[in-house]
Amino acid sequence: MGSSRSRLGARELAAATPATRDRYVDLLRVASLAVVVLGHWLMAAVTADGQVGNLLAVVPELQVVTWAFQVMPVFFFVGGFSHALAHRSRPQYAAFLRARLQRLLRPTMVFVGVWGAAALVLQLSGVDGGLAGVALRLVTQPLWFIGIYLAMVAFTPPLMRLHERWGWGAFGALAGGAVAVDVLRFAADVPYVEFLNFAFVWLAVHQLGFLRADGMIRRPALLAGAGLAGATALVALGPYPLSMVGMPGEKVSNMAPPTLALLCHGLWLVGAVELLRGPGARFVARAGVWRAVVAANGIAMTAFLWHLTAMLGVYGVMLGSGLGLPAPASGAWWAQVPLRFAAAAVLTALLVAVFRRFEAPVPAAPATDTGGPLAALGITLALLGVLGLSLTGFAGLLDGHSATLIAVPVTAPAAVGLALVGWLAVERAGRGRRIG
Repeated sequence: MGSSRSRLGARELAAATPATRDRYVDLLRVASLAVVVLGHWLMAAVTADGQVGNLLAVVPELQVVTWAFQVMPVFFFVGGFSHALAHRSRPQYAAFLRARLQRLLRPTMVFVGVWGAAALVLQLSGVDGGLAGVALRLVTQPLWFIGIYLAMVAFTPPLMRLHERWGWGAFGALAGGAVAVDVLRFAADVPYVEFLNFAFVWLAVHQLGFLRADGMIRRPALLAGAGLAGATALVALGPYPLSMVGMPGEKVSNMAPPTLALLCHGLWLVGAVELLRGPGARFVARAGVWRAVVAANGIAMTAFLWHLTAMLGVYGVMLGSGLGLPAPASGAWWAQVPLRFAAAAVLTALLVAVFRRFEAPVPAAPATDTGGPLAALGITLALLGVLGLSLTGFAGLLDGHSATLIAVPVTAPAAVGLALVGWLAVERAGRGRRIG
């Protein structure tokens, strides 16, 4: 089934979609990643000397826009919905991990391998300065999302058990943990406690996906209203910044690590997309729209991994060819936005054409009753490696440059090794002894 499915085109897959499939979820997955990609392209404020700033720092008034366009909570919410269904159909831990991670880790490791080789060539040839050096630092930053998603997959089985027993109570426990962390952080000034909210905040949003899978989000307007009111009050009265994305040099970020304000923002977005569920479902039920969603879902992770490469490539061509780069946020800069977006989209499409094969579905392994400990070790190593690489980047690959990951220094080569070993361990664990 897996190999035949990989040979089918978007039109055939769309036509073969079961009537029971929730197509709106697939639309949300594609739309949320598309918004993230466009947001990254827009926020990059590259200057004529090849430095990359943040448009939201240049024009602080635009930070309020992040309340609508910081949509990572929607993607993680959709992930929770999908993981709930996948775990119920494949409850063995090792087999579940392998099935969920194949189309995530394979394209990620190819991305890491290609950029790692490019970094070695650039640094050995001494051309790793300017925009090239910036690229070596920046292209891995979106990998934080992969690392968080790996953690969500890893925790799905135990959190599903809590959900099936306690329902909204399990979400409440995670949200309560986020509240406690911020109290300890801001009121008691407890050091390092804020990093626990990488788990509490994002897993709480993920837990909302479980609730949706069981039809338990019955009052989305209340959810959206409570989230929006909470986020507004926290930003107005508390130590939380206006922007729902990270800003350079800020003392407190709502994103890194996540805060209670970001959790409230997630509640507001989840409630909002649930309110749009009816018209959204009717829209995606159209044959042409559904074919486009199916096609986009088949390349979504590849496009996400390579979109910053494409954007920096466009700026590199502009700088190398002598084309003027207007001052960020100037009238001329805004006038160039459509052209830069179009060029980045074309280059992203070319990269997707080259690397999409690594995201293609592969034959599913038979369900196994062994390999759980190896799978748990593998996904732990993989997420630590991916998160570590998102912090270190590939700049300084040969000179021992390191970053701190959970109080432990990690270098780029060590992060790559952790990710590779973790991926291989998950692959091996998922191919254990067949049940029966």
